[in-house]
Amino acid sequence: MKPKIAFFDMASCEGCQLAILDCEDIFLHILDLVEIVEFREALSETAPRFDIAFVEGSIHREMDAERLRSIRARCDWLVSLGACAYNGNVQARSNALAPGENMLRVYGPEAYHRTQTDPHYWPLWAHSRVRPLSQVVAVDYHLRGCPVDREEFLQLLKRRIAGALPRVAAQAVCVECKRAGNECVFEHGDTCLGPVTWAGCNAVCIGGGYRCDGCRGLLPGANLAAHRELLREHGLSEAEIDNRYRLFCAEEVAEATA
Repeated sequence: MKPKIAFFDMASCEGCQLAILDCEDIFLHILDLVEIVEFREALSETAPRFDIAFVEGSIHREMDAERLRSIRARCDWLVSLGACAYNGNVQARSNALAPGENMLRVYGPEAYHRTQTDPHYWPLWAHSRVRPLSQVVAVDYHLRGCPVDREEFLQLLKRRIAGALPRVAAQAVCVECKRAGNECVFEHGDTCLGPVTWAGCNAVCIGGGYRCDGCRGLLPGANLAAHRELLREHGLSEAEIDNRYRLFCAEEVAEATA
């Protein structure tokens, strides 16, 4: 029998699931390998159990954590799909503030007052700190990026079906930049998070004329002190450096500097 796979979403833009659907040129080949039993973006069916669960999005509320635990109990293998699920992504920036302060900044004083006095708005207070999936359940594999790379997804799926796993070297995006022959953005007066960011994206942003903002998360053992000094040498203030790190890696930076 073909392995059963399912897709789920927590707090996210669902762009990673759309990236999977963008595999349309080989989607029929995927269906020859697996049976998709849940996928809200593409199917209305649900299933009691499945072999592999791909979960996109971060955890904000305890009710979401309970749902994730239920998914974990119904599958043999769970994959975090994209940056939100892997490290909290941009949502984790809110962890630096108390929930009330976040609400005040987002909704303004008038709406904030209603959240305290009108029961209709009280569910907003159910929000807790943003957590990646791994802080709630055991995660068997991480697909990084914002959004995920569809080729990376396909390689994982094929290798898992074959009883193996892709080998992902713990190396920086800079390695892929040099391999691709890209000129370093620092040489052009810009700044980049490539030296401290997980590779695996083939340096697509730098190759496209931009820079690396770190959407794949911090490389294990990244020398943040040396990288901060490099950014300061290129004119960034401490506040600007913090904002660059917090864009995609707020939760990881908080853990690394705790």
